[in-house]
Amino acid sequence: MAGSGAHDPYPRGPDRENDLPRGSAERAPAGAPAGPRRSSTGQAAGDLNDLTRLSHTLLGTLDAAEILRLAMAHVEAAGPYSAEAGFVEMDGDMVPAPANGRIHAAAMERRVRELTGQDGPVSVPGRSWGRAFGLRGLQRLHGYLVVTSDSEPTEAERFLLATLVRHTAAALSLAVAHRHQREYAVELHRVREERTVLQRQLISVVAEQGYQRAVHTLITDVAATGGGEEVVTRALHGLTGLPALVEDRFGRLRSWSGPGRPDPYPEPDPVRQDEMLHAVAREAGPVRIKDRLITLVRPHGEVLGVLALIDAGGKADEHTVHALEHAATSLAPELAHLRELAEVELRLHRELADDLLAGTDTASAYVRSEAIGHDLRRSHYIVVVQWSNRTADDSFAETVGRAATALGMRSLLTRRSDHVVLVTDARPRARALYEALALETGTRSGAIGVSAPCDSPKDIPRRYQEAQRALEVRRHSRDGYGTTFFDELGLYRILGPGNDYRQLEAFVHEWIGQLIEYDSRHHATMVDTLTRYFDCGGNYDETAASLAIHRSTLRYRLQRIRDISGNDLANVEDRLNLQVATRVWKIVLGGSG
Repeated sequence: MAGSGAHDPYPRGPDRENDLPRGSAERAPAGAPAGPRRSSTGQAAGDLNDLTRLSHTLLGTLDAAEILRLAMAHVEAAGPYSAEAGFVEMDGDMVPAPANGRIHAAAMERRVRELTGQDGPVSVPGRSWGRAFGLRGLQRLHGYLVVTSDSEPTEAERFLLATLVRHTAAALSLAVAHRHQREYAVELHRVREERTVLQRQLISVVAEQGYQRAVHTLITDVAATGGGEEVVTRALHGLTGLPALVEDRFGRLRSWSGPGRPDPYPEPDPVRQDEMLHAVAREAGPVRIKDRLITLVRPHGEVLGVLALIDAGGKADEHTVHALEHAATSLAPELAHLRELAEVELRLHRELADDLLAGTDTASAYVRSEAIGHDLRRSHYIVVVQWSNRTADDSFAETVGRAATALGMRSLLTRRSDHVVLVTDARPRARALYEALALETGTRSGAIGVSAPCDSPKDIPRRYQEAQRALEVRRHSRDGYGTTFFDELGLYRILGPGNDYRQLEAFVHEWIGQLIEYDSRHHATMVDTLTRYFDCGGNYDETAASLAIHRSTLRYRLQRIRDISGNDLANVEDRLNLQVATRVWKIVLGGSG
């Protein structure tokens, strides 16, 4: 809409006094009732002079929206006109000028689009005359100016309006040309900057190719010489200047080159180690975790180890990553070879353990054990391990074997469908193996059964049954988790299926064997006295009467039984085991010594 003197865009001052079109401050705003038509030649000449000064201002303005605002604000200089709307061409579209009012805005925009670059009439309620003028440059349309009037303009007024339109179009052409010149300058600057960047990149590529050739040559030489983990970490440290290390998949250190090696090396957390492996495996290349740059060594998808650089200062660049990746590629065949050797050794161990558990020739067992470096001539124990949240697969078997080795147990290892078996030359300490496996697995929901010692390979199948019996007793006890030793089971040794005569005999010998031997040597009746005592429910009078002895004699014999056997009749568990032993001796073994 046309502006009034209160919104004059040309502030008066010593340098801008003559820039204002004369009479503009006194005219009514757009939409107000028009005053008397100015028809004198002098007035027309004055308006032309005003337009000439406005033209200088327009041509000195380089912003298209501002040019259009000035033209709309001073359209009254050409006659009794009102500026209804203005549009500026932007990227092939006509954009409404900021100076537009909201009245008739949508209708004006539709009409301008319909004209498709041509001048044409417009209709505005309450105005008898209206027209949209295209603001054209030499080669393109720069915008539209929509003007209305209360009456048909005279020839002089049309001339003045046409003059304003031409001057506005010329100013827009200059503004567009200036904008293009700025854009060209910006583009030229961008191209020059891009050329500089490309030149730097070219220099960097040349240097990087030289570094890559050095990395490839060194790592290839390491692989060609059959270098192991220490050779690879030493070469990687030399290339990057950072400490390099190799860990097995469980997080235990295998090799370290460079300063800062922790002593002792921290014990890995199985849960966090698995989370780290999964996080790194999801990425395509090395992954930064805290102060480490980590990559996995996995030649055929299976993780064989972890190769890492210690980069606490965050100095690693793409060259460091490149060297780490090449080192991992070089290390993969070495770890794969070591894995194959370990698998062969493990298979031989398992085959011998399986044969020992099933029963095998003693002589051949000794020969085979010596071939794989295991001394089978020492006393051995059978250890059965079962964990509720772990299947007895190769991974769990490795965990059990690793824990046993860490405790100094030299073992032959195999597995069954639901448990892992160790044939070991050392009796496990009371809770050491269980606690180690609880730490490795992250849960305490496991049970371990340990046999009595065996001194010959031919006894191993029976000891295996003992270990299984100990495991079952532990699993069905109130505290189902922990370690149970067969030789500490007492009565439970002869409960359940699968007991043979030798187990019953051994149980009797353990609890009343000393009494049987005493009776045999001294022609005494200690075992019979103990049996009668239990048969009579521990009643002194009934027991003495059944034995035809005095009560004091019975009391003396019971004290002698305590002294000879070392068992306390007042202890509930000892009393139970002694009673069962006398029953087995009397009924199953026929009271035979």
